[in-house]
Amino acid sequence: MGLGDLYPDRMTDSVYGLDWEKLAGRYRGVIFDIDNTLVPHGAPADEKAIRLFDRIHGLGLRTMLVSNNGEERVKPFADQVRSGYVYDAGKPGTRGYLEAMKKMGISAEETLFVGDQIFTDIWGANRAGMDTILTKPVDRSTDEIQIVVKRFLEKPFRKERRKRGRA
Repeated sequence: MGLGDLYPDRMTDSVYGLDWEKLAGRYRGVIFDIDNTLVPHGAPADEKAIRLFDRIHGLGLRTMLVSNNGEERVKPFADQVRSGYVYDAGKPGTRGYLEAMKKMGISAEETLFVGDQIFTDIWGANRAGMDTILTKPVDRSTDEIQIVVKRFLEKPFRKERRKRGRA
């Protein structure tokens, strides 16, 4: 593992503020984390998330949700936003990301990942070979204690890497 794998290619305040039309010209698919990337931790898909996925799908992009949560959390959310999913993904391992790309039928070069945590989301996605975007958490007050600690330890890596970022 190189330290470069801990840095995102790009950072944004919110997944909802990204230029999806521009991104659709570069990628064929997008993999998302759920909790504190799309909605507060544990929350169901809201109208904002449903509209976002409708917009992304309307641009011809495929989507997948990759989460360390169990299927009882991930499947209802995926059903609401009409997306494929991988649960119990084992992030930061690469298995869940690779499985998601296989289900979409696209390569890492054609895939964008969006998540809110460095040590799980970004680290795993970078090692799986895809471009990464780190978002600010939707609602930090919903973070569990271990995530609060991880966010503190992530601070030195909350800047864009210079290496290969195409996002």
